[in-house]
Formats: sequence, structure tokens, C-alpha cells
Amino acid sequence: MTIGVPKEIKAQEFRVGLLPSAAYQLIRRGHTVVVERGAGVGAGYPDRDYEHAGAHLVDTHEAVFAQAGLIVKVKEPLPAELPLLRPGQLLFTYLHLAASKPLTEALLQSGVTALAYETVEVNRHLPLLEPMSEIAGRMAVFVGGYFLAKHFGGSGVLLGGVPGVLPGKVVVLGGGVSGINAARVATGVGADVTILEVDVERMRFLDITLHTAHTLYSSEAHLLELLPTVDLLIGAVLVPGAKAPKLINREMLRRMRPGSVLVDIAIDQGGCAETSRPTTHHDPVFVEEGVTHYCVANMPAAYARTATQALTNVTYRYLETLADLGLAEACQRQPALRHGINLHAGRLTNRAVADAHGLPFTPLDGV
Repeated sequence: MTIGVPKEIKAQEFRVGLLPSAAYQLIRRGHTVVVERGAGVGAGYPDRDYEHAGAHLVDTHEAVFAQAGLIVKVKEPLPAELPLLRPGQLLFTYLHLAASKPLTEALLQSGVTALAYETVEVNRHLPLLEPMSEIAGRMAVFVGGYFLAKHFGGSGVLLGGVPGVLPGKVVVLGGGVSGINAARVATGVGADVTILEVDVERMRFLDITLHTAHTLYSSEAHLLELLPTVDLLIGAVLVPGAKAPKLINREMLRRMRPGSVLVDIAIDQGGCAETSRPTTHHDPVFVEEGVTHYCVANMPAAYARTATQALTNVTYRYLETLADLGLAEACQRQPALRHGINLHAGRLTNRAVADAHGLPFTPLDGV
């Protein structure tokens, strides 16, 4: 099979879909790997690394899509890339379709078979999403603390405090992978941390694991009590494949102190606050109701080398199976891949996405 690795064209997206070492392994197995020049530069992998691995380098985006039967990316296709997709082609990337009906409809029209990293599921875990959730969770505290600085319009609160001064208060919505990583870093710098969660067993796990963080059952009443005193609010809720629930409305936001910060990790899935809208690393924040919003839709791209390595670590075995066996047999060998198929042959095969947009859902048969 020919595997294509295009350069990401999303703003400030420096990750790449495949490491040179992974390309080498695929080539050893008899596959052809086509890489767009410059695709890995942002993550610290120059073209010569792919050449040494045996990959074919091409000059244009169009050449990658034209030659490859399997496209490996990091982020969802942008409008300029949609016409390059074709029926029967496989697309393996993060899609987050519940956040965009236009993208969903365009991919349906293309006839491509689209597998989303974020919906590949194994025993209620999302192994291809978890490494990026870990990075985003840890980043949330770094960037939140950064924008609490007074010269950025923040309240001037240092999250860790100092002797004689109380630490800042951090509230994390959701105790999943990104939430627990945010809480770990926040407790590590000495902040006062509370995690809101609805799963009682998960709260027990968090209570045992994070000795200095507090857990609180997630309800609107409890959140309303916390908001007037919170310095950094981190939205880390996730419903696999579905649009993020709006847990924070504008009226609730008004209860927060001016200069406090909201980091909405859930922005890839539409965001968990009514006021959230996607931003970029170049222009990462905006202010609503006196609260600084950080809503960068590709947070891990800031640490592109670490993120690329972590991503390829988890995607490679699925990619290898797809390349070796084709879609149908790969899904038999790795049943988790079936969960990843969001669209197939012009049909929407992910119920959560269909429900989010009111589009027809078709069960996945024959794969």
C-alpha cells in the first residue's frame, strides 16, 4: 500500500502524522511511503530523515493525496484539502466531526473512508487520544498560570502562592485523562485544586492518586459555589465522539472574578463553555465577561516533537495493520478500528456525530 504523509496546513500546527522511524518500518514491510517536503520540520524531523528511511519526498500537497491510498495526518482536513480526497481512499487522523457539520457533510460527499483517532476505543479507553489529552492537560496549567499574569490582563495571582500567601484556586471539570493530568501539574506547583466528576469510582481513584487534590461531585449547584473564588477553570470534559456538553453558560461566567482564566481543553469537540470559540497559538486568548478564555484547538502542537513521538507510539500498530491487511481484515484483527470509522463510502457510521448534526446514521456493515 502507498501511505501518504502531507504537511499539516492548520495554523501553527507543527506536528506530523508519522515519524521517520515508523516510515522505515512500513517500508521494510513492503509499503511505499510518500512524504511532502517539510512535513516533519516543525517537529524537528528534516526531510533528510525521511529520505534516509527510504520514503519518497514530493513537492506538493496534491502529489501526496494523488499517490496515496492511505493518508496519515494529525488534524482534520481543511477546505483546501477536501477536493483532494477521493472515494475508496482511507484517511486516518483526528477528525472531531461533532464540532463541525460542514466538514462532516464535505467528507460524506468525498466518499473517503475516514477513521478518527479520537473514537478508536479499547475497553472504554481511547488509546489514540490519550497521549494528546495528557499533553493538553499538563499544558492547561502552564498556559493558565501564564495568562493569570497582570500584564496579560490577569488577576495577578500566582497559582503556587508563596509562604504566608494562600495559593491560587484551580477547578478542573472532568476527571478523565486530561483532567487528571491538569490536576497533577496544578497540585505539583502548589495550587489548591478541586476536580469535579460524576463517576463515583473515578472520584475514589482520583482521591487515592492525587493526595492533595479535592474531589467534588459535578453538579451545577457545586460549580456555582466554586466559581466566585476560582482563579483558573479548566474544562476537561469528554463524551467520546460527541459534542462537548455546555457546562458553563454566560451567566455562570459572570460569577467569576475579573482577571480569572478559563482553559477550555474541550474546544476540539465544540467547547464546554457557551462563550468558547476556537483560537490559535498565534492569537490564543480573548476576554468574555472579564474572564480570559484560552481555547486553542490544537494545544499539543505547541510541543510538536513530544506530541509527534507520543502520537506515533500509539497509532503505528493500527496503521501497520491497515497497510498490511486493508480495512476489512484490519478491523477483524483489531476490532477497535471499527469504532474509529466515522464515515464509510458516503455514509455516516458514527452515531454520536449523526446525533450532533441531525444527519442520518448508517450502521457499519461488511467491514
